[in-house]
Amino acid sequence: MQLPRTSMRGGIVVRRAVARDAKRLTRLVRGSRAYEGQYAAMVAGYRVGPDYIETHRVFVAVDAADTAGRVLGFYALVLVPPELDLLFVEDGMQGHGIGRLLVEHMKAEARAAGLDRVRVVSHPPAEGFYRSVGALFTGTVRANPPAVAWDRPELEFLIR
Repeated sequence: MQLPRTSMRGGIVVRRAVARDAKRLTRLVRGSRAYEGQYAAMVAGYRVGPDYIETHRVFVAVDAADTAGRVLGFYALVLVPPELDLLFVEDGMQGHGIGRLLVEHMKAEARAAGLDRVRVVSHPPAEGFYRSVGALFTGTVRANPPAVAWDRPELEFLIR
């Protein structure tokens, strides 16, 4: 078993997710306002399971002072092929630098794993965020109904 890697900035700790985080991460995904309206169907039955957490590099951001361990955000890095599969920040915590912190952490993880780039197929409303943290637009992934009924921007982080 790989030891959890942690980092901290401004009272926010980024640590490796563990199986017991699965329900919290699932709630964060399903409760995201970014997936309301036309996007709701995409996350309605979505589940982040313990097996997913153990298979991929999943990290959570938590408030170091919160003894309940409330998850403020998380990301999942898939190594083969290299992709940022998930990145969510709790609705009330957006705009506080947590997403930026998670992306920086993801880049460090990718670098440590020997990756030179990481693909992101973005939720359309999140494209601006990804560009603001250094992702480069590479194309468009076409809709694939019924799972995904809209085109999505494809971006890439270059890992240096």
